[in-house]
Amino acid sequence: MSGGRQTKQFGFGRIWRMTTPPRADSTRDRILEAGKAEFAQYGIAGARVDRIAKSAKTSKERVYAYFRSKEELYRFIAAQELDAVAEATRMDPTDLPGYAGRVHDYFTAHRDNLRLMRWGQLEFAGIGPDDATRGTVTRKSRQIRRAQREGHLDPSWDPLDILMFVNQLAMAWADQPDLAETAAPQARAAFLSERRAAIVAAVERLFPATHSTDTD
Repeated sequence: MSGGRQTKQFGFGRIWRMTTPPRADSTRDRILEAGKAEFAQYGIAGARVDRIAKSAKTSKERVYAYFRSKEELYRFIAAQELDAVAEATRMDPTDLPGYAGRVHDYFTAHRDNLRLMRWGQLEFAGIGPDDATRGTVTRKSRQIRRAQREGHLDPSWDPLDILMFVNQLAMAWADQPDLAETAAPQARAAFLSERRAAIVAAVERLFPATHSTDTD
């Protein structure tokens, strides 16, 4: 494997990252894509490195050259997904209804990604959140606390409760794909639009938007 590498701690073993940018369609990229699909379908315990290697058109040995264990590969992929969610949803603590709508949109459009994250919550239960998850929660809680100090949100709420309630409401229908499928195919888009509107309205009642665009 060419180039140096460095370690980053994610709470469950160490994650190896290349210090030089990987080439487009590199072996490592293919491993990550194959691993993402494998973990979403089978979970962590059920995933098989030989299937990941076959899908990535490489060998098991090559997979282990990049990631020392199956769990390490999962942690790396899950951290990437957290970054993707943050980029797509852009939490603004002064507009939590809008944020909830974006979270709903992301996970109803990327249900495999939601499954991927749920497997980690189930199979790593009792270990505690990894560094990537803990960092995301800490950063967003600080944003909420600052919005409370500035008068945008009711300061009597604990920021962690606000974050938990908004996220759970936002993901309510993404977590119930079978119920969403009860709508006729031609009416499904309207059905999900109505569910999204209900989520946004519920969050608006709890935490009304002040329509500031300050998200630092």
